[in-house]
Amino acid sequence: MDFGIGTFVTDEGIRPDVLGRAVEERGFTALSLAEHSHIPASRETPYPTGGDLPRVYYRTLDPFLALTAAAVATKNLRLGTGITLLIQRDLIHTAKEVATLDLLSGGRFDFGVGVGWNREEMRNHGTDPATRGALLNEQLAALKEIWGKDEAEFHGEHVDFDPIFSWPKPVAKPHPPIFVGGASKAALNRLAAHGDGWIPTPGAPPEELRRVRKWLAEQGRTDVPFVVWGAPAEQAVLDGYVEGGVDQVNLMLPTLPEGETLRKLDELAAFAQANR
Repeated sequence: MDFGIGTFVTDEGIRPDVLGRAVEERGFTALSLAEHSHIPASRETPYPTGGDLPRVYYRTLDPFLALTAAAVATKNLRLGTGITLLIQRDLIHTAKEVATLDLLSGGRFDFGVGVGWNREEMRNHGTDPATRGALLNEQLAALKEIWGKDEAEFHGEHVDFDPIFSWPKPVAKPHPPIFVGGASKAALNRLAAHGDGWIPTPGAPPEELRRVRKWLAEQGRTDVPFVVWGAPAEQAVLDGYVEGGVDQVNLMLPTLPEGETLRKLDELAAFAQANR
């Protein structure tokens, strides 16, 4: 099993270039960052795990800019999003941002995507929460057209554009790996149709992980890595992921100032080393 780091990079914590270098030096495989463009002040949609929304959600840096800083400071570290809220983004700009990051990192980008949970945040971007799944499906198909063709076009119900030119193209072929988050029927169908890897729901039990693995095999998808995002460094939790056949666990790193972050990374690295 491989180990990475999942975290929120904010204006109040360690810089992403320093973080990336520290993560790589400690032997982790990957660094994956969360995304929220903003948090609506209404706070109508409840936080999925209950309680108050943690402060880091309000202050996240743009993941593509932060990961570019980490890319420049590292050589082999995989760089990912967990997850990009693609349904809230301009598709063509995002195609260029992903391809640019993948190019600058030498093909080290893992593109995590999902439909998100904050409905007011979506609406502020002009996204209808009721159709966000269908929108994401079309966006993923359209991205592959843009990345894979010199002259790309797409005509769907939610995404529609006439032939365009867009460079750079990604270094990774045929495109950066797409990791689909979520465990609903719609999310799993999206994974089978468009994804290269799966980000399970945090805390998914071994039997659920095995069920999804079996279902994917029935769809002809026996090549899908499972990558958990933001797992606690707890032996019982990790043992469940091992039993469920998870390929990589991105341990949750709290957002702290540089010195405290480095000390916490040392602790997580020791946990990972003991379980390799």
